[in-house]
Amino acid sequence: MIEPVALQDFFITFFSAAMVILMGGLYALLFAYARVKSRPRLIPLAYLAYLGLFVSVLVLAFAANLFNNSFWTVIVLLMLIGYLIAPHAIWHLCVGTHQDEETDVPETIEAFSTVVVKSRGV
Repeated sequence: MIEPVALQDFFITFFSAAMVILMGGLYALLFAYARVKSRPRLIPLAYLAYLGLFVSVLVLAFAANLFNNSFWTVIVLLMLIGYLIAPHAIWHLCVGTHQDEETDVPETIEAFSTVVVKSRGV
């Protein structure tokens, strides 16, 4: 059973939980923006945001007594690993998915122009 959060740790728990949300969003935003706009200089800032997420999660886990239970320790570690890897996986999935669309565009345009030409009787 997890021990409840002590009253003196309530502010730390609240603040660290808010920082988890903010740093996680900032990490995803910076990573995606750097990839979409081809700005590799923003990637270190994204990893700096991940470091903030990492520290915030550790503070939250200690304040909420999550490291007293092995199940919650594994959950916290899986979440940290997953959030590090997820933006990379999503990026590769999007690139792979849309790469097929880029190759289909000329064929689609050519097929459309053929239909237009035939409909005009040229």
